[in-house]
Formats: sequence, structure tokens, C-alpha cells
Amino acid sequence: MIIPPIPIGRLPSALLTGILLVLAASPGTASDSGLIAIRTPSGSTIQAELADTPFKRATGLMYRDHLKKDHGMLFVFGQPHAWSFWMKNTKIALDLIWLDDKKRVVHIERNVPICTKADDSCPQYRPTSEDAVFVLEIAGGAAASYKIEKGSTLQFTKS
Repeated sequence: MIIPPIPIGRLPSALLTGILLVLAASPGTASDSGLIAIRTPSGSTIQAELADTPFKRATGLMYRDHLKKDHGMLFVFGQPHAWSFWMKNTKIALDLIWLDDKKRVVHIERNVPICTKADDSCPQYRPTSEDAVFVLEIAGGAAASYKIEKGSTLQFTKS
């Protein structure tokens, strides 16, 4: 998940749960907006939920207990930037893959561990040299099996 301007972690848990439940039932959430197919260098396909609104980008894969190996979440941004991510309230290890506007991998963080700290001191992850327009989150360790490396190009159509 992207680090929100006002940390969601500071909201009382009952309020946050209520907000998430209401928004999950609203039209346009990732669960009913469909999945985007992402073709990897190995020839495999990842089915990714789109995180293309501020709320979806702020919550990402928080509170999920599992993620299928062939599924993920694609964060879509309107402009290139060194987007920062953290693992607060994320219960599964992830591979984080930053992509430029040509869908070329510019940075990978592999097997990023969960963060169970109660405060907002979880480590932040960002690309080291190039800006990104997309960030793909997949199950920890999956990038290697898909042969995703820095410089690889992923194939998908974002309409």
C-alpha cells in the first residue's frame, strides 16, 4: 500500500473497519471492478486488482490473510514519482515491483516482511534511482518464479 498523507493507522480501528466495510460494498471497488491481466517474462499471467483511486492506493492489500500466487494488485499513478510504500497492517509478505510509463521494471523489493508495529514507524520502500508510474504487489517470492528482474517489461493494457 502507498503511504497515505494522513496515516490510516491513526484512525480508531472500529471507525476504520466501518469505513472499509461501507466502501467495500460501494460500486467501483477493486472487488467488482474486475481484474487486469499482466503478462510476465516467464509467459505466466497475473490477475491484478487495480488500485487507481486515492482510497484504493491507501489501503492496498491491508488486512488480507492471503494472496493467491497468480494474483496481485496494480497501483496506477497519474505521474512518475519515487512512490513510497510500507507494510503497515499488511499480513502477508510481498514482492513490490515499480514500473515506468513503458511498463519496464525500474526497481524491485523482494519478500518485504509484514510490519506489526503499533505506531507509524514501519520501514518505507521506494525505488532507488528511477521514478515509477505503476507499482505491482504480488506474493512474496513470486517475482523470481515469474522471471521478473530490473529491466524486464510487463505487458498489460490499462484503459
